[in-house]
Amino acid sequence: MIKLYSRSLMLLAVISFFGLTTSAVAYDLPSVNLGFTSFLDGGPPAGPGCYLTQYIQYYSADQLNNRYGNDMKVPGTDVDAWVSLTQFIHQSDTEILGGKWGLDVIVPYVSVNSSYKTGVPGPAANSSGLGDILVGPYLQWGPTMGENGPVFMQRVELQMIFPTGKYDKNKEMNPGSNFFSFNPYWAGTLFVNPRLTVSTRLHYLWNGKNDEPNRQLVGASDSQAGQAIHANFASAYEVIPRMLRVGLNGYYLKQLSDTKVDGKSMSDRKEKVLGIGPGLIFSFSQDSHLFFNAYLENNAHNRPEGMRSVLRCVHHF
Repeated sequence: MIKLYSRSLMLLAVISFFGLTTSAVAYDLPSVNLGFTSFLDGGPPAGPGCYLTQYIQYYSADQLNNRYGNDMKVPGTDVDAWVSLTQFIHQSDTEILGGKWGLDVIVPYVSVNSSYKTGVPGPAANSSGLGDILVGPYLQWGPTMGENGPVFMQRVELQMIFPTGKYDKNKEMNPGSNFFSFNPYWAGTLFVNPRLTVSTRLHYLWNGKNDEPNRQLVGASDSQAGQAIHANFASAYEVIPRMLRVGLNGYYLKQLSDTKVDGKSMSDRKEKVLGIGPGLIFSFSQDSHLFFNAYLENNAHNRPEGMRSVLRCVHHF
């Protein structure tokens, strides 16, 4: 959709549980929007009204990277996740501060599975369940018009992620995070010309305390994931007028501050990853759109490194 936020794969704490290496691995950050939104992200496709969006994401990784970005080479690693996100958006026609207010609500359902070579211990998955619900009030500006159509559109959203998801401190992979996060962003789309667009979405992530930290943090009373920035970026070219756009899309995540355990900073747990791949938008009409995006990850630190694909259906009522 052109205004969509979503939440990505919840691989919350896949840490060095294997006893095969002394290199610490973190996986402290909650799941965030890595690649769910892409082309034409700066504004809604059909103006004011209500939007329903359904996302389906598949993520697969056979590599767990340590703090140096190196494969831990855990035999037989196979981590797979399916994420379903149902998003409700109301875009008003009422102006505030030069923009128009709106409300974004996302309900995720997550299924995570993992397997390893026989005899090799690995992180336990908490099966399937409801993820953490997101609520975000926002202001939408634009589009700024030029001689040949729209030139620029942008939006600011104050996203909040509530700890409603399924969580078990004795499992390493959970649908929910068990802590509150504040994840505001700015998104914009520039029309280089009527057929070529460039879009980006820039997020800041702040995380609250988890009062039931994962069992890997033995004896800890609480933990707090570090602050981070993450961004989606995309460029699309209109191949068939008003019907098909194709292009490249990507995402980047970098943790800025240390994770804290019982108030003390833990070094060498910062996460980072970059994903790049192709994508397209097929428009059935101004009110109905289908997005497909694929990403190949690289340069992952303290995270899995794999591939993800996202199918997204958007309808304006």
